[in-house]
Amino acid sequence: MKAMILAAGKGERMRPLTLTTPKPLLEAGGKPLIVHHLDNLRRAGFSHVVINHAWLGEQIEHALGDGDRFGVRIEYSREASPLETAGGIVQALPMLVAGGDDWFLVINGDIWCDFDLSSLTPPEDADALLVLTGNPGHNPDGDFHLGDDGRVSSEGDSKLTFSGISLLHRRLFDGMPAGARKLAPILRAAMAKNRARGVYHDGDWMDIGTPDRLRQLDNLLHVGQG
Repeated sequence: MKAMILAAGKGERMRPLTLTTPKPLLEAGGKPLIVHHLDNLRRAGFSHVVINHAWLGEQIEHALGDGDRFGVRIEYSREASPLETAGGIVQALPMLVAGGDDWFLVINGDIWCDFDLSSLTPPEDADALLVLTGNPGHNPDGDFHLGDDGRVSSEGDSKLTFSGISLLHRRLFDGMPAGARKLAPILRAAMAKNRARGVYHDGDWMDIGTPDRLRQLDNLLHVGQG
């Protein structure tokens, strides 16, 4: 199975840091955010990674190269302008399924998480497996409801936050034309058909969407190293 890191956003909430540096290359704990993902993927047994990029994407390619230094093989899906989450996946889909796999892992490039990626197994009766976590202060109402049976729905009490980590089946994107579009409506459509499952992560997770959260993560990682 291949993995995709979504790294094409402009990081507007991170300005001025992202005026000259793409958000995936901002550092926390002494290394770029995207390198934390590559390290986690390698440890989990993933050897082939697709990275999409748009804003200052040449810097990402220069920094990461073919992935050999990180123990993985990297392919790049270059976007002339950001295609949003689902649009980026649609463009990269030929790379993700070229080896014959129907499933692939997707990770938002602007999160940090200590979830064990090797524990994810494609469900037999669904098209998506989402990793959900507790609600942070900036998303107190959560995103989706996780039932006791592992089913994920868009409505329900005690919603959890979507971590930005998921296993997705290629049929979610069947017949979808190229162009910018978000992933959330596609996931909600799968939920409406009872085709989405979830797992709960009770460890550390952060959405690194602002300079303040980047500083918080940097402090957290340096404390851990100490």
